[in-house]
Amino acid sequence: MTWKPHATVAVIVEDDAGRFLLVEESSGGLVVFNQPAGHIEEGEAITDAARREALEETGWEVEPEHFLGFYTYKAPANGVTYYRFCFSARALRKVSDNLDDGIIAAHWLTLEEIRQLGERLRSPLVLQCIEDYRNGRRYPLDIIVDTQT
Repeated sequence: MTWKPHATVAVIVEDDAGRFLLVEESSGGLVVFNQPAGHIEEGEAITDAARREALEETGWEVEPEHFLGFYTYKAPANGVTYYRFCFSARALRKVSDNLDDGIIAAHWLTLEEIRQLGERLRSPLVLQCIEDYRNGRRYPLDIIVDTQT
């Protein structure tokens, strides 16, 4: 059997009030919270995937500003390994209320509200990425060499 990790993006978006943009979604029969995140499509530039996923899942146009890191997570529920390219981004404007299938709603939540979600976070990476962002982790976007762009 061939091992097939999943290449994904996630976006940390903080507003001027210190709240973070999260999505409430249905996953595996549970309602969970996650950053705007999803799979990179074939031929798609990684930063374009981050913009697209944020728009599809929240209705917000965002602009990636920094690369936060490359995170690996093996989901215990299905055994899939996810490679997550995480970005911080600036919210530009809300343009739609039409959200992807499986997305219940987009929410702006404080860090304390996110911490209180506990087991309702889709994975430990949700909080870890926010903590890394709050601790000042930032890399320039050009650290990613992407020939799709």
